[in-house]
Amino acid sequence: MAASNITFPYPAYEKVAEGYRQVAIGDNPFIIYNKPYLLNGQLVGLLQVGAYTDKESSFLSQIRFVLWIAGLASLVLAFVIGLFLARKALRPIEKVTEAAERVQSGSDLKLRIPGESQDEIGRLTRTLNHMLERVEKAYNVLEESNTAQRRFVSDASHELRTPLTTIRGNVDLLEKVWAEPATGDAAAERGSEVAKPRLSLAEREELSREALHDISDEARRMSRLVNDLLSLARADAGYVVDKEPIDLLPLVEEAARRAGFLPRKAEWIVGPLDALAGVRVVGNRDYLMQLLFIFIENGFKYTPAGEVRLEVFRQEDRVGLSIADTGIGIAKADMPRIFDRFYRADESRGQTAGTGLGLSIAKWIADMHRASLDVQSRPEGGSRFTVWLPVDFSERPDYGIIEASVRPAVPDSEQS
Repeated sequence: MAASNITFPYPAYEKVAEGYRQVAIGDNPFIIYNKPYLLNGQLVGLLQVGAYTDKESSFLSQIRFVLWIAGLASLVLAFVIGLFLARKALRPIEKVTEAAERVQSGSDLKLRIPGESQDEIGRLTRTLNHMLERVEKAYNVLEESNTAQRRFVSDASHELRTPLTTIRGNVDLLEKVWAEPATGDAAAERGSEVAKPRLSLAEREELSREALHDISDEARRMSRLVNDLLSLARADAGYVVDKEPIDLLPLVEEAARRAGFLPRKAEWIVGPLDALAGVRVVGNRDYLMQLLFIFIENGFKYTPAGEVRLEVFRQEDRVGLSIADTGIGIAKADMPRIFDRFYRADESRGQTAGTGLGLSIAKWIADMHRASLDVQSRPEGGSRFTVWLPVDFSERPDYGIIEASVRPAVPDSEQS
């Protein structure tokens, strides 16, 4: 570019001002600095200095192009990264949704949502995992309850079937015995060439007494079973017994006295009861009496020879009532299940009468009284059942003594 061919444009007279201007002369870019000179307020000259800016303009154009490309690339990259991060952030929510759908369908209650971070999604995941754990436990408890209920109904049906079968068999026997004519009935024997063997009246009466005795025993057994089932039904329904402070010594003495009249083959021994003097517990007298009799009757039932002993113990804040026997004992494998309903050890099944509900009822009564049960036993070495009751340290009600003033009687002669 030849410098002699360039003429800078200058502004009109009235628009002359100091400053920079960017102009293009032909295809050449320039930046011009105008400096006016004044004399007594009149413009006398104008200084113009110009600089060729082709390189600078090209550089700025390149910068502008780069910035546009970089901006578009950044926008596309931000979109892609944002989409990736959004999918990554929403993936735990998708897992939560999948887990909820699987739990809703009931296919897998052991499912847990993986990946517990420290953000809000992690907190949600932990909360849902805890909820799933509680749902699984509740479902397992419900399933165990249903299984126990089905087993309970099956066992109850089995226990009721035996006495009902016995009663029905004896009733059929009575009908058959008294439907046939007795020996010596000539009218019934006429027309029969061969006389059938018939029972005499005395034999009929003897069979009838035996059948009625069996019916009575089975009816009593059914009555005990129904009462036991009623007690367990109350326990399942959350029945709460009425409790009040009671003196324990008179209750245990009464139980010991009544136990002496129970049918038994073992010797009944009552140890010293001095430890119960002045001891009071909060409980229900009838249910505590039933609890003691369950242990006492079990001791008599499983002790064909030997002794059954009642002992009491006193510790700081509780008192123990212990029934020990020298009977057949309980195997170690059977110990964890002795309080299960209808469970009876195989060693004694069929040898002793019972329904297998007594210890279940005893466990419920002990729980209602906030008591603990301690069982010690070994095969052929006897068993010891101890119930530990919390002592009631509340003071007895003080009714006080009211003094009344008594006026002396006035003779009739003085009243007049």
